[in-house]
Amino acid sequence: MNRTLIEQGVRLIIEGMGVERDHNFADTPRRVADVYEELFSPHETKWPTFAEQFTDMVVMKGHVFYTLCPHHLLPVQLCASIAYIPNGHVIGASKLMRMCHDTNRYPMTQEALTSAIQRRIQTITEGTSKGEAVMLEGHHGCFNVRGVRSHSARMLTLKYGGIFNEQLELRQRFEWMVRV
Repeated sequence: MNRTLIEQGVRLIIEGMGVERDHNFADTPRRVADVYEELFSPHETKWPTFAEQFTDMVVMKGHVFYTLCPHHLLPVQLCASIAYIPNGHVIGASKLMRMCHDTNRYPMTQEALTSAIQRRIQTITEGTSKGEAVMLEGHHGCFNVRGVRSHSARMLTLKYGGIFNEQLELRQRFEWMVRV
């Protein structure tokens, strides 16, 4: 991430809006670069798995995290629900949440992020999972402040892998579990 370019760009945006820069804008370019770095910087994460004979669905639901939409660079609040079916090993419980953050490397569409999280789970649990499911529910800033200006509109995306693709009842069970 090139902080210098981000800060220069923010200065140009402020100048382009014709805002008279006062003390309130003195640190804005640095602050925006800090936000982008916090949102999109990679983390050093280990992905341990643990031998466990649990063979039913493992679900993490309701994890909230943030990104930016690539079309307007406005905030998107996402609520993630993730499931996988272990096959002799389970992954650390917090790792399902970390996968969301670690996959969120730059502004991307909700659809692309949903698919990327599913692929990441598939890769990390390769050989130790029978399938995975990802549901993201997004509250998009661009829905709120421009265009339709709807504060209640939410976008839902789903992506399945492995056994979830083969068994409709498994997908239905996941969707029921994350909605209750």
